[in-house]
Amino acid sequence: MKFYRAVAPAAFLLASVCWGVPPGTERAGWQPSPGHTQIAIWPGLVPDVQSVPGPEADTQGAVTNVTRPTMTVYAPDAKKTSAAVVVFPGGGFQMLAMGLEGTEVCDWLTAKGITCVLLKYRVPSAPYVWQCDCRPHNRSISTPSVQDAQRTLKLIRYHATDWHIDPHKVGVLGFSAGGYLVAEVSTFFKAHLYAAVDAADQESSRPDFAIAIYPGHLAMAENTIALNPNIKSHITTQTPPTFLLQNEDDDVDSIEGALSYYMGLKAAKVPVELHAYAQGGHAFGLRPSKLPVSEWPQLVEKWLGTIGIIAQ
Repeated sequence: MKFYRAVAPAAFLLASVCWGVPPGTERAGWQPSPGHTQIAIWPGLVPDVQSVPGPEADTQGAVTNVTRPTMTVYAPDAKKTSAAVVVFPGGGFQMLAMGLEGTEVCDWLTAKGITCVLLKYRVPSAPYVWQCDCRPHNRSISTPSVQDAQRTLKLIRYHATDWHIDPHKVGVLGFSAGGYLVAEVSTFFKAHLYAAVDAADQESSRPDFAIAIYPGHLAMAENTIALNPNIKSHITTQTPPTFLLQNEDDDVDSIEGALSYYMGLKAAKVPVELHAYAQGGHAFGLRPSKLPVSEWPQLVEKWLGTIGIIAQ
């Protein structure tokens, strides 16, 4: 797989993040929609802080250079389900598509009565640094991002009563690199990747369900379904039920990635559902099209009903 990852159809977006933002387009880091507030997930120092170039910047909904991760809680509409989903936007661990694969997803989930927690995790995230083509070919874990994801899941359970969430119905949903982060937190929840900082860290970081949409970094190489060994070695019967979706014509993250994870979960007898389509490409989020793959949100809703997260 090539290193640079596009997270939106516009070529301008990829160019502006990888090679610098044109004068006049850079502004302060991403902010949520009115009425919502970013919450710092680390009280004080962020663990394993890495150096990133320049200030946090937002260009057409894609944010980069994140060193202070936050979560934004989107409360559900009137018809509440008590379920919560943490959303991981994609961006190749170099940037985050906070609009296409973030706020738009929260709008859909909250309309279905599900609390959405949008995570702005650290990027670039070692070892997936974007400044050079030196990525370790999908053999490593994006440690800072996983730390942020684990911490967020624990915080949600710690505040479950105040936020009207069932602590046993907390799942994750991610796109592209965020889909890989879904696999990481689904398999590394017993790993203590950072020292506890407060009472919230006594909670579990295991998702109750997991949804990975066009996930990346899972297959060892193109044209093979050999699974990333770090993920494979941590799959157990406790890995949460998982929903996978991928397109055969995705030229950014190949279908072999989803297939490799599907086979790994199946071998461990983890409940897993895979939807593969001939067309649809990459980085489409919830944007409607004439292709069947654009109906994936309805498939997810049905799947959540079958595993008992929401009412059928």
